[in-house]
Amino acid sequence: MNHPKFSCNHINQKQLAGRWDLSERTLERWRGIGWGPLFLKIGGRVVYRVEDILAYEEQHLADSTQSRVCNR
Repeated sequence: MNHPKFSCNHINQKQLAGRWDLSERTLERWRGIGWGPLFLKIGGRVVYRVEDILAYEEQHLADSTQSRVCNR
Protein backbone atom coordinates (compact mmCIF):
# COMPACT_ATOMS: atom_id res chain seq x y z
CA MET A 1 0.00 0.00 0.00
CA ASN A 2 1.42 3.37 -1.03
CA HIS A 3 1.04 6.22 1.42
CA PRO A 4 1.07 9.82 0.19
CA LYS A 5 4.12 11.89 1.07
CA PHE A 6 3.44 15.07 2.99
CA SER A 7 5.40 18.20 2.20
CA CYS A 8 3.92 20.33 5.00
CA ASN A 9 6.48 21.57 7.49
CA HIS A 10 5.56 22.40 11.06
CA ILE A 11 7.22 24.37 13.83
CA ASN A 12 6.42 24.29 17.50
CA GLN A 13 5.52 27.11 19.88
CA LYS A 14 9.10 27.55 21.10
CA GLN A 15 10.41 27.90 17.55
CA LEU A 16 7.74 30.45 16.60
CA ALA A 17 8.34 32.43 19.78
CA GLY A 18 12.03 32.57 18.85
CA ARG A 19 11.28 33.60 15.26
CA TRP A 20 9.14 36.53 16.41
CA ASP A 21 11.08 37.30 19.62
CA LEU A 22 7.97 36.74 21.76
CA SER A 23 7.42 34.71 24.88
CA GLU A 24 5.77 31.34 24.55
CA ARG A 25 3.15 32.62 27.01
CA THR A 26 2.21 35.38 24.55
CA LEU A 27 1.50 32.77 21.88
CA GLU A 28 -0.56 30.77 24.39
CA ARG A 29 -2.56 33.88 25.27
CA TRP A 30 -3.09 34.72 21.60
CA ARG A 31 -4.44 31.22 20.93
CA GLY A 32 -6.84 31.63 23.84
CA ILE A 33 -8.30 34.86 22.46
CA GLY A 34 -8.22 33.86 18.80
CA TRP A 35 -5.24 35.96 17.67
CA GLY A 36 -2.15 34.84 15.80
CA PRO A 37 -1.68 32.31 13.04
CA LEU A 38 -3.73 29.16 12.64
CA PHE A 39 -2.42 26.20 14.61
CA LEU A 40 -2.90 22.47 14.97
CA LYS A 41 -3.47 20.82 18.32
CA ILE A 42 -2.96 17.09 18.20
CA GLY A 43 -2.88 15.09 21.40
CA GLY A 44 -2.19 18.18 23.48
CA ARG A 45 0.74 19.22 21.28
CA VAL A 46 0.50 22.56 19.47
CA VAL A 47 2.25 23.05 16.12
CA TYR A 48 2.06 25.70 13.43
CA ARG A 49 2.22 25.04 9.71
CA VAL A 50 4.94 27.12 8.08
CA GLU A 51 2.52 28.14 5.30
CA ASP A 52 0.11 29.57 7.91
CA ILE A 53 2.89 31.52 9.61
CA LEU A 54 4.02 33.00 6.30
CA ALA A 55 0.42 33.91 5.41
CA TYR A 56 -0.06 35.57 8.81
CA GLU A 57 3.15 37.57 8.37
CA GLU A 58 2.06 38.64 4.89
CA GLN A 59 -1.32 39.81 6.24
CA HIS A 60 0.41 41.95 8.86
CA LEU A 61 2.87 43.81 6.68
CA ALA A 62 2.93 47.53 7.41
CA ASP A 63 4.75 50.50 5.89
CA SER A 64 3.99 52.80 8.83
CA THR A 65 2.46 52.66 12.27
CA GLN A 66 -0.72 54.16 10.81
CA SER A 67 -1.76 51.46 8.35
CA ARG A 68 -1.11 48.03 6.92
CA VAL A 69 0.16 47.40 3.43
CA CYS A 70 -2.42 45.88 1.07
CA ASN A 71 -1.31 43.61 -1.77
CA ARG A 72 2.31 44.58 -2.18
